[in-house]
Amino acid sequence: MVAQGGALIELPPLAGVRVVDLSRVLAGPYCTMLLADLGADVVKVERPGEGDDTRSWGPPYVRDQATYFLAVNRNKRSVAIDLADPAGQREALALARASDVLVENFRPDVMDTLGLGYEQLATEQPGLIYCSISGFGAGEGARLPGYDLLVQALGGLMSITGPADGEPQKVGVALVDILAGLFASVGILAALRHRDATGEGQRVEVDLFSSLLAALANQASAFTVAGVVPRRMGNAHPSISPYELYPTAKGELVLAVGNERQFATLCEVLDVPELAEDDRFRGNARRVENRDALRDALVARLATGPAADWAAALTDARVPAGVVNDVRAAFELAASLGLEPIVDVPAPDGSAMRLTRNPIRLSRTPATYRSAPPDLPG
Repeated sequence: MVAQGGALIELPPLAGVRVVDLSRVLAGPYCTMLLADLGADVVKVERPGEGDDTRSWGPPYVRDQATYFLAVNRNKRSVAIDLADPAGQREALALARASDVLVENFRPDVMDTLGLGYEQLATEQPGLIYCSISGFGAGEGARLPGYDLLVQALGGLMSITGPADGEPQKVGVALVDILAGLFASVGILAALRHRDATGEGQRVEVDLFSSLLAALANQASAFTVAGVVPRRMGNAHPSISPYELYPTAKGELVLAVGNERQFATLCEVLDVPELAEDDRFRGNARRVENRDALRDALVARLATGPAADWAAALTDARVPAGVVNDVRAAFELAASLGLEPIVDVPAPDGSAMRLTRNPIRLSRTPATYRSAPPDLPG
């Protein structure tokens, strides 16, 4: 704790930890932003005159900056270093030597070529946590470009996303990059914990492909344990019913019924008690087996009222149900629930930039929002 204005203030959990961020685009910058939110001093290394690729990924733009870049670079400082120039390499090396954590997502072997490889830095600074994020690992996959859309395709996610009779679909955000950034931040925190106990640094390696396979969860275990290859089912769930999107008289309704009490209450609220007594729908396994018949019965009943009314009645009865919000409505709902989803982050011109809150809530050492994403150094 430190004294401030006569009061004792808890230091952020990563106060005193310096991170040199040699990553670009999304997975690496998302990881380092999470560390920065928790108090780390993050120095972002960018190409002179160009900066991170995402600085130009727009529209939309705010203050001549792409909102894509603004999403994952708050609480950082930026320096312009030409890594293709020997002088720039020496500058980056000095920065790495003075840091606790290094995060990079260059193609495998590029950092060795620049004189910034793990083996060299680990010899000079044994306590360094060196995190490498790649698309497909440092082995045979090193030749493959690590773009999120490609990984979603090759990693099976698109094969289970979209209508059963339609084309494979990507998720509406670069989800694999986000997953890899999360896994990388967890790995770094674990490595810092080990260093605190032993003084030893280590290498943390995360690849997008493995991150996606790990995140497939029950869809992955269906294959690894039971040999079942999952398929696209639209909004239906392979193992739960009713658990999907249903049309109503006005709008669509999501039902996420996970147990027998909820199913019985659903039938009561919809005034179709006979469905709860139907042998075809007794127990989740039978409902999954007869999902088409159950869906037809529910759709017929839901057609008598609008989605918003059904959602309100079912929620009051503690049945998981809701309408499909757009992004504006989602933030408005979060605000109405007291989740405070948007924070004001100080911008260089003295104004405030509205960004999404870090979802981690710590009672003693909460995330801090010290500065908006940095301008590109001149």
